[in-house]
Amino acid sequence: MREEEKKRSSQDSSFKRFMKKRWAFPAIYIASAAIILTGVLWYQTSDNATDTDSYDYEATDITGKKYDEPALEVNRAMENFVMPVKDPDSAVIQKQFYDYDGKAEEQEAALVFYNNTYHPNTGIDIATKDGETFDVLAALSGKVTKVEEDSLLGNVIEVEHDKGIVTQYQSVTEMNVKVGDQVEQGDVLAKAGESLFNEEAGVHVHFEIRKDGTPVNPLDFFNKPLSSLQELDTADKADAEENSGATEENDEAAPSEDKSSEESADEDAGNTDEDEGQTDDQVEEDTATESTDA
Repeated sequence: MREEEKKRSSQDSSFKRFMKKRWAFPAIYIASAAIILTGVLWYQTSDNATDTDSYDYEATDITGKKYDEPALEVNRAMENFVMPVKDPDSAVIQKQFYDYDGKAEEQEAALVFYNNTYHPNTGIDIATKDGETFDVLAALSGKVTKVEEDSLLGNVIEVEHDKGIVTQYQSVTEMNVKVGDQVEQGDVLAKAGESLFNEEAGVHVHFEIRKDGTPVNPLDFFNKPLSSLQELDTADKADAEENSGATEENDEAAPSEDKSSEESADEDAGNTDEDEGQTDDQVEEDTATESTDA
């Protein structure tokens, strides 16, 4: 018993000596705070893990889940329209775009004669100086929306670059793409060929740029970005083309009207001559009557 009491008394005295030291209470305080802080952090971490496990990853309000449409690449938006040939310096424009606001000489040179009728050229016809075939390249990155074999136009490839904005390649052979393909600027689409519609151009590619179905002059947009065409108001251009067509019809109708006017004038002159003839007859009759009375 005495040995146990001695041990207890020695332990009590050691604890009292420890508590009497100056750093004892601060050390106990810091240790307690550290234990409490560790417990709080552990609790928060375990709670967040539970919430993550129960998260609905199929929800449509998560960024990137609601809309699955492909985003337009920044580099693609900065691309400029280029001529659909590898070496523009060796290219020759066989026939220009028909501009309804252009000069009469330029408009006449931009007409395509087919089936005894003149047709305005809705694009440009590109060939090489040597008249040989060449690779037809994509003028701008986009999605292929049409690949058709057409004996009259010489086959057609259409690439969409933005809503309502397309480039069209006619008079091509050995087509390398199909509908749905994504093409990059400069990719080979086909080879230049010939068409029945414009046989005079020989081996060439007929290149068009259209916005909302209305053709625009490709030469106005080469080395310019897609945004320059997006800002263009093609409605006014379409109205101008319609008005131009109406003016041409009126000009054609004008000679008929002039002819009718001339015919009316001739009829009036004939009626005047008849009236003069009737007047002379009446004078002769009156003279004869006066002689009889005498």
